[in-house]
Amino acid sequence: MIGEYVMADYVLTCSSTADLPTSFARERGIPVLLYQFFMDGREYYDDQGVSIPTHEFYEKVRAGSMPTTSMVNAERYTEFFTPILEEGKDVLHLEFSSGLSGSYNNALMTAEQLMQKYPGRKIYIVDSLSASRGYGLFVHLVSNKKNEGASIEEARDYAEALKWKITHWFAVESLEHLRRGGRVSRASAFLGTMLNIKPVLAFNNEGKIIPVEKIRGRKKSLIAMVDKMEEDIDNPDGQIVYVGHGDAPEEAEYVAGLIRERFPTVRETLINYTGPVIGAHSGPGTVNIHYVGKQRVDIKFK
Repeated sequence: MIGEYVMADYVLTCSSTADLPTSFARERGIPVLLYQFFMDGREYYDDQGVSIPTHEFYEKVRAGSMPTTSMVNAERYTEFFTPILEEGKDVLHLEFSSGLSGSYNNALMTAEQLMQKYPGRKIYIVDSLSASRGYGLFVHLVSNKKNEGASIEEARDYAEALKWKITHWFAVESLEHLRRGGRVSRASAFLGTMLNIKPVLAFNNEGKIIPVEKIRGRKKSLIAMVDKMEEDIDNPDGQIVYVGHGDAPEEAEYVAGLIRERFPTVRETLINYTGPVIGAHSGPGTVNIHYVGKQRVDIKFK
């Protein structure tokens, strides 16, 4: 668990798949539940490079390692929430997309059981419908609301409305990891590799990853994400934009530069690694951008 929570009527919590810097979580008093992943016969925590440096993780994947991930079970949620409840605090937990993991349902079940054990305590679980840096942006904005003095119900309601606008665009280096995860067919992956196709993907309203556009060439796919942002951002003035990358810092900086150039009134463009749990599925070289848009791309996952 990362983060020491501050004095308040409730504690805002999240999971490590938000890919938030450890320093940010600590400064904001946000306890973080660490997911786990397995690689080369070892178990690791998704802990911002402590268990294994993130660059090293991606180098191992490039060399052929195939990491696997698993959902968080009820026992770990119980261990995570209980100390907060025992201090007399309520919990507002923002969770990784239910469209990608069963963890959200386990969190809900655990919350119901713990509220019976601790009568009078509240545990609200919000499905972010987001992942990685998009999920991180979501946590950041809800944390801002909490710090403005919002009650737990006000912060929960704000989160429930906000999640439909958190926009994710991904440009992947290779289709192979998407194929392994069932996002594209074997034939599409082979053809895409042969033709240098670089798909641009998004999150839909079910919190699932969907291919939106096929771009020929890496640089064009990076530019295409910023083009999409130009089409659907909900007023850039003062916005915080998150950029993530799967061990592609120079390309992330390039995309961040494009964003600053096209949207000079954006307040901040913050870059961080896409962590191993998400990176196990998106692969090395992925670059992603996240912001508050007008609405998500509402295309069903097929």
